[in-house]
Amino acid sequence: MTALKYMQAIVLLLGILVPALKTTGAQSIGVCYGRNGDNLPSQQATIDLCKANRIGKMRLYHPDQAALQALRGTDIEVILDVPNPDLQSLQDPAAAKTWVQNNIQSYTPGVNFRYIAVGNEVDPSTGNSQYVNYVLPAMRNVHDAIVAAGLQDQIKVSTATYSGITSGFPPSKGEFHDNAKGFIEPIIQFLAQNNLPLLANIYPYFSYLGTPQGNLDYALFRSQSPVVSDDGNRQYWHLFDALLDTIYSGVEKAGGPNVEIIVSESGWPSAGDREASVENARTYYQNLISHAKKNGTPKRPDKLVQVFLFAMYDENQKGGAETEKHFGIFDPTSQQSKYQLSF
Repeated sequence: MTALKYMQAIVLLLGILVPALKTTGAQSIGVCYGRNGDNLPSQQATIDLCKANRIGKMRLYHPDQAALQALRGTDIEVILDVPNPDLQSLQDPAAAKTWVQNNIQSYTPGVNFRYIAVGNEVDPSTGNSQYVNYVLPAMRNVHDAIVAAGLQDQIKVSTATYSGITSGFPPSKGEFHDNAKGFIEPIIQFLAQNNLPLLANIYPYFSYLGTPQGNLDYALFRSQSPVVSDDGNRQYWHLFDALLDTIYSGVEKAGGPNVEIIVSESGWPSAGDREASVENARTYYQNLISHAKKNGTPKRPDKLVQVFLFAMYDENQKGGAETEKHFGIFDPTSQQSKYQLSF
């Protein structure tokens, strides 16, 4: 996840105070656990922290053996990534089978795997373009290996895309960028044929920064009235919903009208750039959790959104813009919550 890529998602999706956090309802909230830092707690301490805070879902960006071992017996639902540099090797079905054996079957039963993200934010128009031709073949091979292991009802294979690969206003006009359609449409069709979801990283923060005269209240779930009207009866109070429904529209046009979208990353930085503050980050995370626990989007009102908060900790060795280092919801040194979130 980089600021540059999300600047491409400049949207003119220009803002009701979300009620106080609820502590009940479906477990729709997870966290993303990266380890790009030199001051992070151990994997076991991190899993213990998740259990203490009743965090029921986690995304791992690579098969971290210590983290997987710590997850045994916890029932925490897991997204496990195949990192982009590993995609080429999984063009070989035998290699994909070995990957599944080593990183999934070795921990099953015991670890509650739910999704495998085969690649993250691969896009023909960015620095990840060298992986474009590897994503779908790797997805097919990993999916075949999961089926061969008899795990297809438990574990769904997908890839993680992001809102910067779509555009369109209002959300019903959303579609994938022309130069990405040849890459993403076969993936959407594969997902649709196999009843698999799409993972998507959605950051209202970066869309806000990239929108001239952006509406901060709209980005922070604080609008007092609808900001965008679409298709007559759809009212958008929150930029998050507009971005997600824009992707849904693109997925529908690509041949996946019934493909569910899991929000595999969303967050707000506490430092490093304009409107990146502890106060705004607290507001965003609290309101996002409250919203996801009880609401769908205007396009999918009856379907609660699964969201993975980015990220578990501030990561002081993360590359890119300075904001990349300041997305954590826990302090890595004290292991205290920065925002007193209720999961």
